[in-house]
Amino acid sequence: MMMTVTTTGTTKSIQLRHELKHQISLQEDLVLAGRLRKLFHRDAHAGADGTYRITSLYFDTPYDAALREKLDGVDRREKFRLRYYGGDPDWLKLEKKYKINGLCGKRSARLSRGEAEALLSGEYGFLLRREEPLLQELYSKLRGNGLAPRTVVCYDREAFAYAPGNVRVTLDRNIRTGRSALEFFRPERFALRPLDGCTVLEVKYDAFLPELVRLAVQIPDRRAGACSKYALCRRFD
Repeated sequence: MMMTVTTTGTTKSIQLRHELKHQISLQEDLVLAGRLRKLFHRDAHAGADGTYRITSLYFDTPYDAALREKLDGVDRREKFRLRYYGGDPDWLKLEKKYKINGLCGKRSARLSRGEAEALLSGEYGFLLRREEPLLQELYSKLRGNGLAPRTVVCYDREAFAYAPGNVRVTLDRNIRTGRSALEFFRPERFALRPLDGCTVLEVKYDAFLPELVRLAVQIPDRRAGACSKYALCRRFD
């Protein structure tokens, strides 16, 4: 499904996808991962063990608007985050994630490490100089809404893809965070674990979920539910 959104006066269409989430036990993870490896292709960017690390820095207002909207189940909400993959923080993305009536979408823009460090230190001028609508929107909300770096979320992901339905199944393990958003580039300090002993299973797809995938990810007595890694890591505030 396509959705039209407006960013600082610029109108753009984004692809909205279905997203299902479950918290599963380590034993369920073991069984499910074995099944998925037999049926689907792993992410081509994964390391030798089939996983890769994701480190994200989430922004929120002084009144925790993004967190409150998530916990309250608001139908239309958004949040900004910085993200890098593996141990290479020189390749970063700024992402704005949308949730609209249960469907998800996102827009993104590349940032250098120097630009990300500038954001962490409160220097926002480059966002206007880049002349990109998403960066200009972030500038507006940093200045006007008090948006600021809030929480780091780090985890190890094993991902699988299935072309029919444009399906992506991910297993996010070892979810961890730190005491300060300023530790974004220091993952060795992420010692706090909000979901110890559990894995987050996510299934994303376009218009339909193929029966093969539905059966593959089926776990007895489990229902899809709201499971936000950002909200989980905010427990340590």
